[in-house]
Amino acid sequence: MESNIFHLQYAIDTFYFLVCGALVMWMAAGFAMLESGLVRAKNTTEILTKNVALFAIACTMYLVCGYAIMYGGNVFLSGMGEVDVAGVLSEFPGREDGFEGGSIYSGASDFFFQVVFVATAMSIVSGAVAERMKLWAFLLFAVVMTGVIYPLEGSWTWGSASVFGMYTLGDLGFSDFAGSGIVHMAGAAAALAGVLLLGARKGKYGPNGEIRAIPGANLPLATLGTFILWMGWFGFNGGSVLKLGDIASAHSVAMVFLNTNAAAAGGAIAALITARIMFGKADLTMLLNGALAGLVVITAEPSTPSALVATLFGALGGVLVVLSIVTMDKLRIDDPVGAISVHGVCGLLGLLLVPVTNGDSSFSGQIIGAITIFIWVFVASLVTWGIIKAVIGLRVSEEDEYEGVDLSECGMEAYPEFVSSK
Repeated sequence: MESNIFHLQYAIDTFYFLVCGALVMWMAAGFAMLESGLVRAKNTTEILTKNVALFAIACTMYLVCGYAIMYGGNVFLSGMGEVDVAGVLSEFPGREDGFEGGSIYSGASDFFFQVVFVATAMSIVSGAVAERMKLWAFLLFAVVMTGVIYPLEGSWTWGSASVFGMYTLGDLGFSDFAGSGIVHMAGAAAALAGVLLLGARKGKYGPNGEIRAIPGANLPLATLGTFILWMGWFGFNGGSVLKLGDIASAHSVAMVFLNTNAAAAGGAIAALITARIMFGKADLTMLLNGALAGLVVITAEPSTPSALVATLFGALGGVLVVLSIVTMDKLRIDDPVGAISVHGVCGLLGLLLVPVTNGDSSFSGQIIGAITIFIWVFVASLVTWGIIKAVIGLRVSEEDEYEGVDLSECGMEAYPEFVSSK
């Protein structure tokens, strides 16, 4: 009887991991739709190509070396092997209450759940460098980001490695439940490094400092992408509970889902109101980014706040993302989709809010962790982007940018009946 209980709990936790991983994988579609909706029609095919290709590269590189760097063990060469049922059961002798206090699931399911997080971090970079970067320069960076830069940073946070042999972030009171810093701020740091080397799109900023809006081609598609991301985030945060098959874990999962949704709603409302106050209009793009900002903020700790507190945390993110997007433009940092503000600035906010409800973390630990993650990813990315720039270049020609990178990089247009660059 006891053995059957263990078998059932192992099956439930493994299945839950796989379903949540599939939800996070679906976020790749959300990023693709959001970004293709916020760029101009002449750059749609290229942004879609980037999103599909980066997902494939992330999955392959994490399989080849990323998982081994982050957690140890070479999945690519050895595989996960067959489960040792007797060995699993022997780890929990005399337990009639299941695996309370511990997580037990298939190693293969753990890899699958982790690999889709890597792809999420890389997807953040895609939108920020859109409309002027060479496709193959981006894909080369994806190889390094998903194979080395992200896994090494992840080993200091979710793994057990020390930072360059000096200290372990967890020992300093750093906590990041599902990756506001580890995934989102890291992706934004890599994006910022690329944007600084790449420069702004032609025509974005005038000679006298004026900021010119470059509207996206398909706001319904961007809205669909936001809803897909909102849905996928339940797997992102919910799966990070790591188990489901006991009462405490099931309750924790329910609270994480509740708070994730509440924060997104709070962020959307706050961003809409902030945009109305600042611009006099209900700005749809700010509304969409506000929802995503709330999701990023709550990702750092969705299990301990009440639903009201989660809503307020999300609202803080919604206000901050509008202010940040405006500030980035004033600094002439051209981010077509607002990814650096949504994932970077609001990712940092999420980390700083963790100690408010989680007594196991500390503000000093959160600050040290955030600085460590940002400096490593930013510097490593800057070096990688710089090498790629020196070897093959980062930016398409001015003529190709004017005509649209769909034709120059992919040889086809997304809307040939309606838009022609010829």
